[in-house]
Amino acid sequence: MHTATGVAPLTTADAEHLVTAAREAAEAAGVTVSVTVLDAGGHLLTFRRDDRAVLISGETSTRKAYTALQLNAPTTELVDAVQPGGLFHTLPTALDRPLLFIAGGVPVRRDGRLIGAIGVGGGAPEQDHAFATAAVASLV
Repeated sequence: MHTATGVAPLTTADAEHLVTAAREAAEAAGVTVSVTVLDAGGHLLTFRRDDRAVLISGETSTRKAYTALQLNAPTTELVDAVQPGGLFHTLPTALDRPLLFIAGGVPVRRDGRLIGAIGVGGGAPEQDHAFATAAVASLV
């Protein structure tokens, strides 16, 4: 039996908005980035890599988004958890897809529910986090 949650899922239009907002924030700072947006199931909704971005930034943005989604927290808040003695010290090797604990991955929530995640890669970690956070904040 399917129960309606009453929370609208993350749409392709939402994902495109997030990419545009993150890229605009990055461009305003003079940074070239790649942006990945996943839905709540971890499926790729949209991805954008600028030709000037470092090639690995695409993989970085995707892994940041995946990490934020799987652990339902901004990646910037998870760094200490993977250090020796941290809560998730063994987690990165326990999953099929490696997680990436560098700032720049942010969950996307609607009405308090997790509906997806955005990952930004290409700038300094603090910059990537700021770009992703600004994009999420712009989603109404």
